[in-house]
Amino acid sequence: MNLETIAQVFPFLLKGALVTFEISILAIVVGTLLGFFLAVLRLSHNKLIRFLATAYIWVFRGVPILMVLVFIYYTPPFGITLSAFAAGLLGLSFNAAAYKAEIIRTGLLAIPKGQIEAAEAIGMTPWQILIRIRIPQIIRFILPTYISNSVALLKESAQVSVITVPDLMLNAQSQFSSTYMPYETLGVAAVLYLAMTSLLMTLQIYTERKLNLNAGRK
Repeated sequence: MNLETIAQVFPFLLKGALVTFEISILAIVVGTLLGFFLAVLRLSHNKLIRFLATAYIWVFRGVPILMVLVFIYYTPPFGITLSAFAAGLLGLSFNAAAYKAEIIRTGLLAIPKGQIEAAEAIGMTPWQILIRIRIPQIIRFILPTYISNSVALLKESAQVSVITVPDLMLNAQSQFSSTYMPYETLGVAAVLYLAMTSLLMTLQIYTERKLNLNAGRK
């Protein structure tokens, strides 16, 4: 390993890693919000609404994320011009929403109906039921799967380099092309990816301990 090359490429790769982390976290947040909305629609009694939500999930889970990114960036509708970062964020968010929706829907279905009926019987509003009963239990039910999906999204975010988002992957490719040092350049990039994914997994462990999720498994 050439330490001089590592010292040379590290600042550029770290800058790309920050872009990767930023776009991934934003996509996770937006995807979660949209996914929650889709999960609620999937449980609607209205057949048309349920069909539209199901169709969205079916399409975005079935189409490669790379195709979604290329479509949004190069052929946006209505003559809209998007920056590479904005297109990448939208593509990742739309894709994440489809997966988050199914994860959240599983959590919603796991809540006993009796709890909701009891809350309604004592006069709690839908908003109070959501905040005090649904969301705390959903988090407990879906946390491991949710974090695993988020880690996968962070790794898949490397595909935004195809639409010229200056993320870790694009910067790694650029530095590799100029230094011709694959082990040093790609090795540092791999370590940075590992650091970011480890951060998410550490968050999962910390949250599980705070919520005492393993108490019932002993």
